[in-house]
Amino acid sequence: MNEAPADALAIEFVQFAVEAGVLRFGEFKTKAGRLSPYFFNAGLFDDGAKLGRAAQFYARRLLASGLPFDMLFGPAYKGIALAAAVAIELARLGRNVPFAYNRKEAKDHGEGGTLVGAPLRGRVVIVDDVISAGTSVRESIAIIEAAGATPAGVAIALDRQEKSAEGGVDRACSAVQYITSQLDLRVVSIATLADLLQYLRASSDAGLDGHRQAVSAYRDRYGV
Repeated sequence: MNEAPADALAIEFVQFAVEAGVLRFGEFKTKAGRLSPYFFNAGLFDDGAKLGRAAQFYARRLLASGLPFDMLFGPAYKGIALAAAVAIELARLGRNVPFAYNRKEAKDHGEGGTLVGAPLRGRVVIVDDVISAGTSVRESIAIIEAAGATPAGVAIALDRQEKSAEGGVDRACSAVQYITSQLDLRVVSIATLADLLQYLRASSDAGLDGHRQAVSAYRDRYGV
């Protein structure tokens, strides 16, 4: 099978995520009950330097995608910090856009409600870490449309490129493919599982060789 040419930005992001400890190797149980040889935890962008660097990758990928958008939306909880950081980086790059996020529980005092930040208007990009079952995306779409705005797309850090197991049943498509085809919403990812494998194959670190084999076997079994 011929591989696509390496995506420089994606490989750079994967290397950063591994070095920052955000992308880890081992044995991890996914929401679908699968044993994954790797785990991506955006909650570990837990200091200013790491979160700022992550935002640079999001902003660069988003601007390079050509996706038209007017503002950002961060779904609670991980999406909140990501959307705020990406908005800051976009402004630094000369593209100042508003952002908003939601609370899990409605506030019954002060400004009230579940939405915080700028009013949802125009074309809205949802900023999140990964898409597993797509539940967070569907909830975000409902919030955006209820406000009279238009969901424009989803920006994520990593596309796992594996079959969705929503409802406990393996699907023929991934959650990202479902959102793209069934919800007619474009997904912009900084990196994919294929990029992770290319990084592992190109790495001179002998300690990563076993992880490469495990990730490759996982993709053979669950990949789309």
